Amino acid sequence: MAKLEHTFCGSFDEALRRIERGILDGSVSASLEDACDFSAGGARCSVRVFERYSLAGGNRLSMNVTLFQGPGEDKVHLCAVAAGGSNAVLFKINTWGEEAFLDKLRELL
Repeated sequence: MAKLEHTFCGSFDEALRRIERGILDGSVSASLEDACDFSAGGARCSVRVFERYSLAGGNRLSMNVTLFQGPGEDKVHLCAVAAGGSNAVLFKINTWGEEAFLDKLRELL
């Protein structure tokens, strides 16, 4: 598992669109597996689950991206977790694919 947390100022909607397009356009095997959006009392939360093939690990891995913006805030909070990059039974042999997935997201930010 690999994790990225980041807080930035900007448009929630623009950041979400940029992340979706950037991840999907960044890998021929990338897909958006599911999405969920919530809002309550002026707060917003969007969750996206992406998947792609990892050549380094020889398997598919996923990345969950969550964006949150509190009511009246200009800051957007992001948490991304990539998992599934190892093909070992008892312990993780590598997390290269997971880190590479997060690196693509880092580029977009």
